[in-house]
Amino acid sequence: MPEWLKVIVDNLPLLLKGALRTLQLTSLSVSMGLAIGIFVGMGRLSKYRIIRYPSSVYVEFIRGTPLMVQLFLVYFGLPELGLEFDRFTAAVVALGINSGAYVAEIVRAGIQSVPKGQYEAARSLGMSHFQAMVHVILPQAFRHILPALGNEFIALAKDSSLAMVIGTVELMRSAQYIVSRTFMSFPIYGGVALIYFAITFSVSRLVKFVEGRLKI
Repeated sequence: MPEWLKVIVDNLPLLLKGALRTLQLTSLSVSMGLAIGIFVGMGRLSKYRIIRYPSSVYVEFIRGTPLMVQLFLVYFGLPELGLEFDRFTAAVVALGINSGAYVAEIVRAGIQSVPKGQYEAARSLGMSHFQAMVHVILPQAFRHILPALGNEFIALAKDSSLAMVIGTVELMRSAQYIVSRTFMSFPIYGGVALIYFAITFSVSRLVKFVEGRLKI
């Protein structure tokens, strides 16, 4: 067996453990980003300035600062304000907040793509603003924004590798540990690239499947 293949086989359990950690990190961050994005996206369209302005500031600030800086702010900065997280939780919080800003813009565009007549019809049937959004507007908007959401989730899966800068043990951190012991960069990072590809390709296929099921 070639030496490079033996290194991969010997360290496969550690790589798979890192991949599992990456999946956990991504799924939790996606959930947090989606929840933030829905509320902030709706807030961006609110007629009340007290809701619209903070939502806009959040989106512009997060989109205008690097993800790595946000990771440092959450892990190293927040403890000075009395908020302390372990490395994994800090990575989830930073990635979720970062993704929330991009999802908010996707949700905002999706809501605006629904004809206004749909909202007016819902209100004429006696629905409140909240009921009209939840039962009429958001389900239609979701169909429109699903491909864009899929792209955001794929980008988040790849961005999760940046969590290693605060010491979070995930796929890239595991690979770095193996390379530091074996000094064989190409096969290890090549294997990591294939694992990331498998993750993002699976997400892409899942989004396609859901898109097909929701097609009118």
